[in-house]
Order: sequence, then structure tokens, then C-alpha cells
Amino acid sequence: MKNGILIQAANALDHEAQDEFLRWVHASPWGDCLEVHAPAGAGAHQAHYQLSSQGRAWFTPQDNTLQIRDSVHLKNADPEQALMHEILLGLLSSPYPQSFPSHEELLSHIRVRKFIAQAAQFTSLKFDTRAVDRPMSHWTYDEELGFTLKPDRSLIEALRLATQPVFSGSEFSFSCYRASEYVILLGIAQEAQISNPVLHANLQRQWQIKAIASGAFHDTFLVEHGSLDAPVPMLHYIPGDRVWFRNPDPRSSNVSGYEGSWVIYMGAGLFSNFWDCAAPFTLDKKCVEVFHWRDGAYVDDAGVWCMDENMVAKHVSQTMADPHQMEPILQEMKKYREPSGVYENGGCIDASREVPRFLRPPTCDIVLRDI
Repeated sequence: MKNGILIQAANALDHEAQDEFLRWVHASPWGDCLEVHAPAGAGAHQAHYQLSSQGRAWFTPQDNTLQIRDSVHLKNADPEQALMHEILLGLLSSPYPQSFPSHEELLSHIRVRKFIAQAAQFTSLKFDTRAVDRPMSHWTYDEELGFTLKPDRSLIEALRLATQPVFSGSEFSFSCYRASEYVILLGIAQEAQISNPVLHANLQRQWQIKAIASGAFHDTFLVEHGSLDAPVPMLHYIPGDRVWFRNPDPRSSNVSGYEGSWVIYMGAGLFSNFWDCAAPFTLDKKCVEVFHWRDGAYVDDAGVWCMDENMVAKHVSQTMADPHQMEPILQEMKKYREPSGVYENGGCIDASREVPRFLRPPTCDIVLRDI
């Protein structure tokens, strides 16, 4: 089994969730594209699902998922349903195995990706890598503990208020890395509220005690698919993926926060713009923006590397309006990134994708250590 979805159940398959999954697929406008296999010698507790060759030609030619939403099958679909279809089509066309211990876990994974992609659509913040800024009705700050949740406050509500001006009426200060953590945590908390109330309660308690951030957040909540040695195909993204665009310019990468850019793939060919949610990025525009950071980087009078965002925006606008200028930039940028510390051949596309761990009570592998 080289691609698609693999259910590897320790016990008999969860037939109720399996039936729900299959009913949903067969009621979809692309249901005829599903192939179902029982791997040879796998026993009764495995099932393998993938897109047919015709389905891959329609939806993900050459492993490109960025135009799935443009398919005639999904053009007139309800936006939320179209997003769910796009997630499942991305999983079914995955060039590496998407393994789940149950159909219940698969259904939760589809939903949590949906919640993350939807949260990213509404996230709009002020970029600042050093500011201490949250809605103080719900959050308190300690240098060692980070931003923690006030007693009797909802974590889901607090995360929405911190990241979504449609709820709070304000924009708060974040780095793109921390912003991506809040968006992912919101999606996980929403799904845990539905399918794992114990995990949801533990997340509440965890954030009342101490925030999990940076490397610890990645290790606790996420798994990473792909590597520099075995990269995910460059144009294969599934809504809910956390993605890094690396700055391949050694000079401008000296500016704090501009070593690269963390975003969420939201579907329909669009990546999150945490600083202006009304202007999400296409893959090309994100590559162009990262390229032009070199034109906005400067050293101030105190010897600190800074970024002139207005200068970057000016160059991006000029490039996007001129296909002849844009073509060589995209040729340089739309390559896999180089290893850390190497700045020789350009390339900003990461080789991996980061996605949430399992969430269901029997198979949940999110371990919280401070509660």
C-alpha cells in the first residue's frame, strides 16, 4: 500500500463509523471515484481507500491538489461541504499512507482539519515577535508560564477572541509561528469537545496551568509527514496542513520573524494570511512575498535588522502585475528548500506537512504532562 487511506484496527473494524464514512462518500458527487481494497494477507481488521486513476486525473493530476475546488464536481457545492470533500480527496490521493487506527479516528481527523482551515480563514493579527498582547478578559501572562487561561473561561472562546477580530473587535500581536499554534489548538479543542470530552477538559486545565509552545507544541500535538530525503510532492496540500515557507535569502533572514513563514493551507488553492485574512495567499503570491523580503530588509541606527513591509508590498505588487518579472522569481522560489544554514540554490517550498495527532479516546496519542 503506497498511498491513500489505510485503516489499521487492533480489533474488528468499527462498522458504524465505517458505514457513516462510506455513506458520505457514495452520496458525494465524486463517489464513483472511490476504490476500496482489503490488503492481501492483512486480515479482517484493515481497509484501504484511494482515488481511482480517473479520479486522480480529474482532481489531483501530477499530485497537484491546489485545483480540486475548481472541479466541476465541486463548483456548486456548499462551502463547508466543498471543504470536507477537498480534505477527503486530498487524503485519498495522498502519495504517502494516511494511516488511522479506526474509521472514527478518520472522521475526527477530517473534522479537525476542517476546523483548522476554517479558523485560519478568520484569523487576522498584528505581527510582532516580542509583544505581550492578548484579550485580558480571558488570558493572563507570566514570563515562565506564557499566556494562561483565566479560571472559568472557555479555551475555545479565548482562542477565538485572541485570533479572530470578528469575535473580539481587535487584532492582537503574534508571531506567525505562535499564530499557527493557536489556530491548530482551536481546531483540536473543537473536535475534542465533540469526540473526546476528557481531552477537551484536559486542554482546559493545561492552559490554566501552563501554555505549551514551540517545540513542545509540535511534539505534543502534531506529526510531520515528509522530509528533505523523502519530500511530499511540491503541489500536494490538504486543508488543515501547517506549512513552512523558508526564506532562502541569507541577508533578510537575519530579521527576527523573517527566517520563514508558517501558514495553514485553507483549501481552494489558498494559504492563510495571518496579517490580513481578507487577502489570503496563492502559492505563487506567497513565493513572491518571501522572495521580496530581501528588498525590505535593512539595519537600523541601533544595528538591528528590520523589515520595511511597505517596500515589500510595493515590490510584490509590481511583480504580480508583470508575468515576465514573476516567471524567473517563481523558478527560483518554487523549489524544495535547502537544509538549515545552507543558502546556495534558492527554494522556499518545505518538504514536509504538519498535521494533528489522533484524538479519539481509545487511540488518542496527545499526552499532556502538566495536569
